[in-house]
Amino acid sequence: MKRISTAKNNSRRAFLKSSAQIAALAATAPMTGFSPMDLVAKKKAAADMINGIQIGAISFVDEGVDKVLDIVQQRAACNTVFLTTFTYGRGLAGRQMPGKKFPDHGSQTSDESTFHGGNYATPHPQYYNNTTIKVPHAPEIGNVDILKEVLPAAKKRGIKIYASIEDQWKSDVPGIQDCYEIDLMGRKANTVCLYNPNIRNYWTSLVTDLCKSYDIDGILLFNERSGPLLNALGASHFQSIDSSRVTCFCEHHQRAAKEKGIDFKRAKEGYLKLDQFIQASLKGQRPVDGYYVAFERLMMEYPEIAAWDRVFDEGKHQVLHEVYDTVKGINKNLQVGFHIEHVNSFNPIFRAARDYSQLAEKADFLKVVAYNVCAGERYANFIKNIGSTVFRDVPLDELYRFNNHLLGYGNEAPLDKLPTEGLSADYVYRETKRAIDGVKGKCKILPGIDVNIPVKDTSRQCSAEDVYAATLAGYKAGADGTILSRKYSEMTMAQVDAAGRAIRDGLKLKS
Repeated sequence: MKRISTAKNNSRRAFLKSSAQIAALAATAPMTGFSPMDLVAKKKAAADMINGIQIGAISFVDEGVDKVLDIVQQRAACNTVFLTTFTYGRGLAGRQMPGKKFPDHGSQTSDESTFHGGNYATPHPQYYNNTTIKVPHAPEIGNVDILKEVLPAAKKRGIKIYASIEDQWKSDVPGIQDCYEIDLMGRKANTVCLYNPNIRNYWTSLVTDLCKSYDIDGILLFNERSGPLLNALGASHFQSIDSSRVTCFCEHHQRAAKEKGIDFKRAKEGYLKLDQFIQASLKGQRPVDGYYVAFERLMMEYPEIAAWDRVFDEGKHQVLHEVYDTVKGINKNLQVGFHIEHVNSFNPIFRAARDYSQLAEKADFLKVVAYNVCAGERYANFIKNIGSTVFRDVPLDELYRFNNHLLGYGNEAPLDKLPTEGLSADYVYRETKRAIDGVKGKCKILPGIDVNIPVKDTSRQCSAEDVYAATLAGYKAGADGTILSRKYSEMTMAQVDAAGRAIRDGLKLKS
């Protein structure tokens, strides 16, 4: 792949331009009421912002490193690439999702039959001695080490590279079968247990490898997992409801719960009764006192239900802490961020378990999902789910309006039009502002922006205007940057250009 040769001159021109702008601002200081040092500080604050875009390895392979980085810098106005380095999921890696229209760049051939996933860099075996999990190099990009290819070109341009790693797995990963969660009925799930020592050690091994083997700028960890209580209720936007398959009840979870004084037999008995309640609710078999009262009665009779759910959340947070401490132990200047999933936006119960000020204690930044266009479809599905179980007595329109009040949402589309209209840019502003206020200055907040995230053909399709408005809304709320999401291989060039305009306009608010 061809290397760029004009980076030095470009960097010099950028430096001179920046210096001239600071000088011009300083000259106007007496009229504006700011001192020259205040203006320099504001300029530095703008320069320190993380204006990023998520890109999978296949895009660099298909289009070339220099071409993609040209687009990142010149059209998207981004100074950071969040490069998918580990995942088995298609949300962050691979070409456009199967069945969806290809954007106007990259390969126009589906990789549905060739996509596999794995480590898109080179695993160095010496770092994985304390885990039985052995993740091979992702086969779909041949012998290409994506970090080795992209890092030198990015550094020459002054573009920062963060390695994105995601908790998505496939059953053919060596050692993974022994790490699966156990569901309520004793069956193996297809998700891994966050208390399994091999999983915990794998994450710390992986970040050790990445931080010691490559000159990256940091790590972004994706872990979109909910505990057994919320999963039993269907309290998410993407799941079907099967309360008998909630997790985890494996030996590692039992041990963690026992250390907290939680009775395993009582917890399991409670979840079995919760399963009976959910299944009856889905069939419309109304309890004598109504659905919500019956649910609350069950929760009072079995406080172990909530306690067991809390154990799951604590295990997830421990993984985040261990990743942070590992990275900082290698190089304290490396930045660590965490992806805060979309359900945090819709679900007040999930929010209660995600205190931003606590998350910020072990993070340099939080990527807060504020995908407003696809949110219409997702939020409507969430309301339908919870309206079919605990809140089945409440008309869906009323439940939706009530939930909006709990979330602090503004004047959004009515429920029946939500999928076709999506949520507004004001929603992005509100979620960004809530996160900023929540972390209390402990870490940076970067809203994740919906740039053509796939939805049903009958739902609202993301436009360039949507991208511009949502991106700018994050900056207006006071964000420390932005992350264009989910992946470059889904985005059209018109949307990328719109994001670039919004980023440039947003930076003016900081300078």
